[in-house]
Amino acid sequence: MSELPQDETADLIIGRDREYLLPVYPRNAIAMERGEGVYLFDTAGRKYLDLFSGLGVNALGHAHPRMVEVYRDQATKLVHLSHHYSQRYPGELAEKLCWMSGMGGAFYSTGGSEAIEGAIKLARLWARDNFATPKTKIIALEGSYHGRTYGSLSVTGQDKYREGFEPLVPGVQFIERNNLEQLRAAMDDSTCCILLEPLMGEGGIMACSHEFMQEARRLADKHKALLVLDEIQCGLGRLGRWFGFEGSGVTPDLLVLGKPVGGGIPLSVLLVRKEYFSVFGPAKHGSTLGGSPLACRLGLEFLSVVEDEGLLARVKDTGGYLQQNLQALANEFDAATEARGEGALQGLALNVPGRPLVEAGHGLGVMLNCVQGTVLRFLPSFILQREHVDIAMGALRKLLKQYGEKKPENVSAAAAR
Repeated sequence: MSELPQDETADLIIGRDREYLLPVYPRNAIAMERGEGVYLFDTAGRKYLDLFSGLGVNALGHAHPRMVEVYRDQATKLVHLSHHYSQRYPGELAEKLCWMSGMGGAFYSTGGSEAIEGAIKLARLWARDNFATPKTKIIALEGSYHGRTYGSLSVTGQDKYREGFEPLVPGVQFIERNNLEQLRAAMDDSTCCILLEPLMGEGGIMACSHEFMQEARRLADKHKALLVLDEIQCGLGRLGRWFGFEGSGVTPDLLVLGKPVGGGIPLSVLLVRKEYFSVFGPAKHGSTLGGSPLACRLGLEFLSVVEDEGLLARVKDTGGYLQQNLQALANEFDAATEARGEGALQGLALNVPGRPLVEAGHGLGVMLNCVQGTVLRFLPSFILQREHVDIAMGALRKLLKQYGEKKPENVSAAAAR
């Protein structure tokens, strides 16, 4: 691993992490001190342009003044409350999200994996309570990512995450993304739900076509199954619209949200259509820390900031500009093959390992992220501007030059595509 020289404070922090924190994350040997806007600063004062915003959580960047003020105020009043009592902000956030999405009710958890667990449980419980014959099959996509708890891992279509943990939850069938024939063959009356990501993030920035999603909706209705959309990564403004399913002509039965919804505090949401509001009765599901007053108030403020600052329009503009620049790099350099994505969820496919570029990027003051081994994933905050894209592309151009530029005839062919 390429490492930047660290100061004494960083050495102590990194050494303690290596000694006491289980080695489940490929940590970069950098200790961060603070964040401001689209930048992070390490303990030595070095500045880094943050292009994956805490894996999509920090959608407003770091230390947004309005979020800081709400956090400070609510922390002096009430941070956590047992679900046996009511408080203002959980209901207000649920009402807002239901109004925005067209759904009818909400259940809060602390993270995306936990919310996916809730969706799976609800689908199977609904099927058991409403049909005499067994109806437990779950259809999911190859290449998908839904989490690492046993239920969410069972519906994650990547062997590298599943290996070593079998046997997992039974009854899951994986099909190819956008393969209509496989979808039609898999769906039958034993299916309780089909689970899709409109735009896969961890899966390499791969989109489900509108045709595929519409057929999934039609077949779910035909076979009395639930359509579940996982928008933990692609929802809540990341594509330049509030929800990934908008524009597809499809409305889900269950919608799973997470990442930025708690303003940096753990929070995820399972939204359900009104007809599934009462599937979970008392003691059928729960989450001790899900939906705290602090997280929900921050969620309301996050939604308000996006609206007040016109950030959906900025995500569309800056995201389009980012994609154009990434495609220009793919046209120019041998190591890059394709730009793909939408809004503030973009990817640059490579034909070389991406990890060395991520590590080298730190020396240029840019924080990159790699998925699937060869795809650079960009999950910037919604406040990113074109000038920041220019900085990032300058650094990335330097990194790609080491692999050589495309020959003139290949540049022309790539541009024609």
